[in-house]
Amino acid sequence: MSIISISRPDLKKIINLFNRKIGLFFLGVAGLYIDGVHFSEKLEYNQILINIIMLIGFWLLYSRSTKRTKELMIYAVILGFIGEYFFSVFLGMYRYRLGNVPLYIPFGHAAVFARVYVFSKASIVKKNHKALERFLYIIISLFALGYLCFFNDVFGFIMTLGVFVLLMKRPKGRMFFLTMYIVVAVLEIGGTVYGAWKWPDTAFGIFGFLPSHNAPSGISLFYFLLDIGCFVLYTQRNKIAWSRVKNIRKINKL
Repeated sequence: MSIISISRPDLKKIINLFNRKIGLFFLGVAGLYIDGVHFSEKLEYNQILINIIMLIGFWLLYSRSTKRTKELMIYAVILGFIGEYFFSVFLGMYRYRLGNVPLYIPFGHAAVFARVYVFSKASIVKKNHKALERFLYIIISLFALGYLCFFNDVFGFIMTLGVFVLLMKRPKGRMFFLTMYIVVAVLEIGGTVYGAWKWPDTAFGIFGFLPSHNAPSGISLFYFLLDIGCFVLYTQRNKIAWSRVKNIRKINKL
């Protein structure tokens, strides 16, 4: 089943849904310019400005979300702070322009998580998920191969393969994670182009045998830790409801 197998009315609905739920982030990539090197020369407190904008956007999104999505967003913010300090400050995998962890980053993780989650769970997406997943696999494969061939991004390519391996055992989460890969790739390209953050030339700046682009193509692999962590926390906090969901799935398989 390929993308051309989707009926035109369904495809139009999916595109409109994507534009409403996720397209805003692609436009918002331009907002990362505010925390970039060039804009910092014009405005000293530019990072404070983008932090305020993100907090307002986060609150608007949070206030309009369902109870479940709100809970997942809170977990994403908490895990986002922990993950950013661990990977950036402690391990030095990448470095933000001022050497800190900007406030807008963890809240941005939560906003991306929420919008991708809502998109992937939409009925029209579920109906055509096989065709959409195959299409995204092709796009991601071409993207990672392009980075490998033109930028010698060995590290990113290996992480992309890691993403594919993980998804072999998570069929129900493929739509979510494949969509997340695309969104993360676009945001990472914008952030590094503007100089808001920077990745080293090799994996973690340590493994010289793994050349890396700025940013590596498969960086969404680390976002999976955030995403999976949010779902684990949610299921632990809502064990009764989650048990019902698993029982329903078992019945449906019979």
